[in-house]
Amino acid sequence: MDGSHSHVAAAGAGGGEGTQRTLNPYVTGNSVIAMKYKDGVIMACDTGASYGSTLRYKSVERIKEVGKHSLIGGSGEFSDFQEILRYLDELTLNDHMWDDGNSLGPKEIHAYLTRVMYNRRNKFDPLWNSLVLGGVKKGPKGDEKYLGMVNMIGTHFEENHIATGFGNHMAIPILRGEWREDMTFEEAVKLIEKCLLVLLYRDRSSINKFQIAKITTEGSTIYPPYALKTNWGFAAFENPSKGAVGTW
Repeated sequence: MDGSHSHVAAAGAGGGEGTQRTLNPYVTGNSVIAMKYKDGVIMACDTGASYGSTLRYKSVERIKEVGKHSLIGGSGEFSDFQEILRYLDELTLNDHMWDDGNSLGPKEIHAYLTRVMYNRRNKFDPLWNSLVLGGVKKGPKGDEKYLGMVNMIGTHFEENHIATGFGNHMAIPILRGEWREDMTFEEAVKLIEKCLLVLLYRDRSSINKFQIAKITTEGSTIYPPYALKTNWGFAAFENPSKGAVGTW
């Protein structure tokens, strides 16, 4: 799934390749859900990637560590997400080479991503992703938790809980109603799993193989993928057209 597969080359006047653009996303990942909790930030998504409407890949990891203090999760075109990870590898390596005792925190990396995404949008060659960036870093007021997102046209914000893709419609109402700032990690996992289960039932691109990650001042942990217990015996699932007007 290299980035080259999702680009179309236009022939130049001399017969060579002209400017390349991602005209349409090909291999895409769906929703990423993240929120702050008492000790840090938790992030989750499934491991599926769709080729068009076909669930082609079942073991794609879309949550990655960035430097010492941050996690990134990406939905959208996977090859563009790989390109963003290459940008971040170069950024963190350059930061490490200064060897000045400082390191980039989640706020700085989020600011960098907003400039990258907006710059590519202005070139009419956007990176077709919605990115979630979360982390924890010690500051003048103690441990500072940070959670922000940026989309493919550079729109960005910081929030206590974030969901991309279909999760922006289905998970955000749940998070608004049940999220608390003082949640323990176990309570945060339970709430995240509730959102993931709703997306599994309602989003055709979702699969029952999820990955959860957390980051605190002690470091980041990306847990192995696992499945949730489901129940497909609801009456609305068994006969979805019952009572509907104008259906076959």
